[in-house]
Amino acid sequence: MKKRAYISVFDKTGIVEFAQKLIKAEFEIVSTGGTFDLLTQNGINAVESADITGFRELIGGKVKSLHPKIFAGILADLNERESLIKEDIQVFDLVCVNLYPFENYKGKDTDIETLIKNIDIGGVALLRAGAKNYENITVISDIKDYDIDIQNINLETREKLAVKAFSLTSKYDFLIADELQKRFAIKEDTDGVPEFKAFYLDKIEDLRYGENPHQTAALYNYEKTIDYEFLNGKEFSHNNIIDATAALNIAAEFYDVNAAVIIKHTNPCGVALGKTLKEAWEKALDCDPLSAFGGIVAFTGKVDLEIAKLLTAMFLEVVIAPDFTDEAVEELKKKKNLRVVKLETPLVEYLKFTQKEIRLTPFGALVQDKDSKELDPETFKTVTKEKPTQEMIEDMVFAFKVAKHLKSNAIVIAKDLRTLGLCGGQTSRVGAVEIALMRVCDSAKGAVLASDGFFPAIDNIEVAAQERIAGIIQPGGSIKDKDVISAADKFGIVMVTTGIRHFRH
Repeated sequence: MKKRAYISVFDKTGIVEFAQKLIKAEFEIVSTGGTFDLLTQNGINAVESADITGFRELIGGKVKSLHPKIFAGILADLNERESLIKEDIQVFDLVCVNLYPFENYKGKDTDIETLIKNIDIGGVALLRAGAKNYENITVISDIKDYDIDIQNINLETREKLAVKAFSLTSKYDFLIADELQKRFAIKEDTDGVPEFKAFYLDKIEDLRYGENPHQTAALYNYEKTIDYEFLNGKEFSHNNIIDATAALNIAAEFYDVNAAVIIKHTNPCGVALGKTLKEAWEKALDCDPLSAFGGIVAFTGKVDLEIAKLLTAMFLEVVIAPDFTDEAVEELKKKKNLRVVKLETPLVEYLKFTQKEIRLTPFGALVQDKDSKELDPETFKTVTKEKPTQEMIEDMVFAFKVAKHLKSNAIVIAKDLRTLGLCGGQTSRVGAVEIALMRVCDSAKGAVLASDGFFPAIDNIEVAAQERIAGIIQPGGSIKDKDVISAADKFGIVMVTTGIRHFRH
């Protein structure tokens, strides 16, 4: 008996050649609408679906393939096929379908009628039916699979193609639900935590390895990603991506001023603001030039030749900025392996990316809002007798924003809008204070100290006082707050509380 294929595609790339391949393999082809017209125009003797079902397209083409004679022929198993043939219903051996490109309209300024029009119904049903009957049906949902060996399709191949089809329809429904939820302004839940949360990822590329050479890794695209351009150097590694993200997360906090950020192993080892970008870089580097070796650097402004020469004078892994002068690019290219990346997404827009954070654990998937609460000095509470100057408030805001991006327990010491000492990831807060101050050496006088969490005891204040810290900014909320504030008053230290905690695990 001659085999039969059902073909209905929106994207007609390569479909004529694939149909010719099927004809050579002695398939009879059934098709619909524009696909049928294209095949017949190219000399392929196809049967129109309407000749089988007995009716033409209905309601403007919305209903073409949804008919028992089509779906029975796709869903029937080997035993059921004999009874169908007796009733003059032909069975199918292959289904080839791709869908209306709903994703082309998602997140864009498309009117709702066009959006709804591009929700595929029949195509999804055909793919699901073919995939369900994978033991008997080959389902082709991807143009990349047109090169399949038609004559030698086994069960393992049909299983893989079925999973691919179900993955496609699953993602397709997710994209529709996600877009309509936004269009209809339907809130996820009253408490912002939905009952169901889906993430769909499309592989961009395989990476050489993960955090370590024995770990495999790949980069995937999801919902929305930033735009950037490589100007020099090798492609990103897994760790480059993690570190570049950490650098940009801090740079974006200061998107409207000249800022430089140096990252090492996701932690900042130097952050500064300056009247010029060059000044910001020099102040950031001065914080910890030893740790900056092999670091990842992010800028908030245009990198010029003068800055580029300073960068090429040392070993760095990545330099990322909104723009570079032509002369700066030529200078940076002298370092063949230095990754020079132009961030094309504005930093103010970067702040809107990845509003949800997800982490997979053996207990389940943790999903939370991004820690993006705005820091408003107007809401600060000065809890000590001594009051901060305007300059001190500016340093406090700067230091607290940086502290948000260190692992807890995090301490940042800053002065003149530059970090002097940083410490994160410690199990003891007083230990973090001591380490940060040790890195400051003799420069702590008049500086401010920012803590991502409250102070649990007065020992932290005593250590800060020994090094002549002038001001402290912290969330507040400890049961020892009264003692801590009294200790600050005793040593003449200004203390401000924010009511915002920035734990980062």
